[in-house]
Amino acid sequence: MPRIAESELVLNPDGSVYHLNLRPEDIASNIITVGDPGRVPMVSRYFDEVEVKKEKREFVTHTGRIGQKRLTVISTGIGPDNIDIAINELDALANIDFENRVPKPKLTSFNIVRIGTSGSLRPEIPVDSFVAGAYGLGLDNLINFYEYQPNLGEAELEDELKAFMEHSGRIPFYACEGSPVLLKALGQDKFQGITVTSPGFYAPQGRELRAKARFDVRFFDSLARFRFRDYPITNFEMETSAIYGLSRLLGHRALSTNVIIANRPNGTFSKNPYQAVDRLIQNMLEQISASPLF
Repeated sequence: MPRIAESELVLNPDGSVYHLNLRPEDIASNIITVGDPGRVPMVSRYFDEVEVKKEKREFVTHTGRIGQKRLTVISTGIGPDNIDIAINELDALANIDFENRVPKPKLTSFNIVRIGTSGSLRPEIPVDSFVAGAYGLGLDNLINFYEYQPNLGEAELEDELKAFMEHSGRIPFYACEGSPVLLKALGQDKFQGITVTSPGFYAPQGRELRAKARFDVRFFDSLARFRFRDYPITNFEMETSAIYGLSRLLGHRALSTNVIIANRPNGTFSKNPYQAVDRLIQNMLEQISASPLF
């Protein structure tokens, strides 16, 4: 492969990757992503040891250990565009020789686990409950910029949803599958389903303030009636499909887990979202610590 130009892979003067401000030795192969930079210390306070603390812009990174397992937790901010930066630069740190600017002959595969917050599209999934995404359904357009070939399940999901949506309005979308291995290991005590990824918080999720939305919340309510195999559309947020698509393209395993802080059909919101997030963090760290996959 030709040498990757300085304009394509941008490095800082200290050899760290441009946006994340990290060097290859700063990260583990087990990675937890969170949105809020303030959530990074909420995770790392449960580490037995923290060896790396770095930040730049909204990207805050702590790397440490629980027992003998090395973990990195990194904040990505909000939205698929930030996921594009975070996943590509994390992969580059492990799989590109920065000195010669070529991919390494032996590639490293990550376990990537999202710990996020989300809104439920189903009345039976209450606030403060946990959801794990078997699939990510992208209403954004990020993966359309990549040479992504849907697998059989993704193609079937897309075809069935296109038929379902034929009389209820059309929004371009794509489907990406999470890691079935990680779902089995970490998702058994959670609601499992399809997580919708929106490119924004207001109109892209059916909210209106002063600017009128093209698709109102009834469109999103209609998605809750869709099922693919045994999976309903359970929840929506702003990162999952991008994480799943890029992870599969780059050879990593990914799973998105979310705590429900809002239930749209019931009109309810968590009384203590901070506590709910902390419960999910503890739940995931306990399972990661116990799993031989990590």
